[in-house]
Amino acid sequence: MIAVEGVTYRVAGRDLLADVSADFAPGLLHLIIGANGAGKSTLVKVASRLLRPHRGRVSYGGVDVASATEVSLARHRAVLSQAIELAFPLAVRDVVMMGRYPHFHTHPGPDDHAIVDDAMRYFDVGDLATRDYPTLSGGEKQRVNFARVLAQVWRPSPAGTRVLFLDEPLTFLDVGHQLDFMKKIRTFAAQDDVIVIGVVHDLNLAARFADRLLLLHHGAVLAAGARADVLTAAHVRTAFGVGFVTAVAPGIDGTHLIFD
Repeated sequence: MIAVEGVTYRVAGRDLLADVSADFAPGLLHLIIGANGAGKSTLVKVASRLLRPHRGRVSYGGVDVASATEVSLARHRAVLSQAIELAFPLAVRDVVMMGRYPHFHTHPGPDDHAIVDDAMRYFDVGDLATRDYPTLSGGEKQRVNFARVLAQVWRPSPAGTRVLFLDEPLTFLDVGHQLDFMKKIRTFAAQDDVIVIGVVHDLNLAARFADRLLLLHHGAVLAAGARADVLTAAHVRTAFGVGFVTAVAPGIDGTHLIFD
């Protein structure tokens, strides 16, 4: 369990997060939604300890994450940030291997190589292995980074529950790859020792794939829980300023939102 307790994060006298509390249980796909500037990415950065809160705390399994060392945390917590650029021409396979860095001292072992191969295969980037990363398209780079962060937490860890943070992972992806990624990440999240927390903008993808939603509004929690409890007309109107009607698509889990 990840617990965010009374977290406030402030920049230049302005609260980007204001007394935010939330719980994230294993075995579920947790998605954070909200309008631009609602605090979604800031919450991911605080919860993953990329940022330290001005007030409140974040705990993993009851242990304050502030007390963890960087190396121990990296062995069971991976983060996909919004913008990932490399200024030098690493081969794609070497980029994916970066996800294994916390798990070996000087050189990767057979297990690390096997995990990299599995992660690249999972996201269909094996054929890009020898390409220079900067030569890839935006969507190809994003899929390579999916493999990198998943390689970091690919197998159960003696360090504790594996945690994967995804900050707007669907950027640069076409609709086919968006759906493919959401299906695969939901399967990964269903493991009982995994917590996946992501930020998405597409409310229909959130409605279809999330097990739990957290809706932020002006840096505070507006609603949290099951999809039907969060994606109400009142909540969406307050957070986004739009109304919607719902439609049920045969054979697809969840409802489809049509905005007015």
